[in-house]
Amino acid sequence: MTQSPIFLRPIYKEKIWGGTALHDTFGYDIPSEKTGECWAISAHPKGTSTVISGEYKGKTLAELWEHHRELFGGIEGDRFPLLTKMIDANKATSIQVNPDDYYAGEKENGELGKTQCWYIIDCKDNAEIVYGHTARTKTELVTMINSGDWDGLLRKMKIRPGDFYYVPSGTIHALGEGTLVLETEQSSDISYRVYDYDRSDQKGNTRELHLGQVINVTTVPHVDGFIDESTESRKGITIKTFVQAEYFSVYRWEINGTAELSQDAPFMLCSVIEGNGILACEGRSSELKKGDHFLLPDDMPDFTIEGACTLIVSHI
Repeated sequence: MTQSPIFLRPIYKEKIWGGTALHDTFGYDIPSEKTGECWAISAHPKGTSTVISGEYKGKTLAELWEHHRELFGGIEGDRFPLLTKMIDANKATSIQVNPDDYYAGEKENGELGKTQCWYIIDCKDNAEIVYGHTARTKTELVTMINSGDWDGLLRKMKIRPGDFYYVPSGTIHALGEGTLVLETEQSSDISYRVYDYDRSDQKGNTRELHLGQVINVTTVPHVDGFIDESTESRKGITIKTFVQAEYFSVYRWEINGTAELSQDAPFMLCSVIEGNGILACEGRSSELKKGDHFLLPDDMPDFTIEGACTLIVSHI
């Protein structure tokens, strides 16, 4: 049977720093006005996407991974490797750092580490991210954290829509207030909080910090994640390559007209962040609209996308 795109229904997560941008921008049916994350393409045990239509309608992505590994090129592994999120940082997120595979596997019940990246969909004027730190040694890192010298420790960078940041494990990071991001990452939910602005949750409790783990996993001195961006234009499409790295490659497809495309990875994860189009393959077509998320399985024949739309695409 000819493979077709597999459209997925997301999971939503409420966060102390969340807002309504996921509804306002993409029309999602969010659970509250504090919705921080849309787990758009996920097979993680804490939230797995569900197939919306077609042959596998009603099955979760985790079930497809378990029972239909042919859709993913038969690649090995006990868990689906990637996770695509949309993040609404209505308020600044906590300052945090993620472990690598080895540390997470040893200390977090075999969980994957978390290398991730951000594509800035939208942000308010003068929005910032935290990306890295200034400490030159572990001792200096400990001293600056213990003294609360956050202005001295944290590297802040101004951002604009369309910016891309690669955030390897070990990188201290945070999204600033008024930022809407598509995040591609390893399928992991392990982050260690460095600082949280002394905020309280709904019950009045300050949120836990994880300073022991932070000291253990933070890369010192900070090293910027290497990205080697390139752009290729041809009939109907401009493809920007943001990163081709150990855990994932990430691209932006800007469709304007009719683009002829092929799926040459074990599978591809696709998110429509702007516009509309039609994906056609061997006589069948699927409507694409802003906010859609879908998977292109292995053995997907060559296809076209017609319209005016922008997609963020990733693969292992």
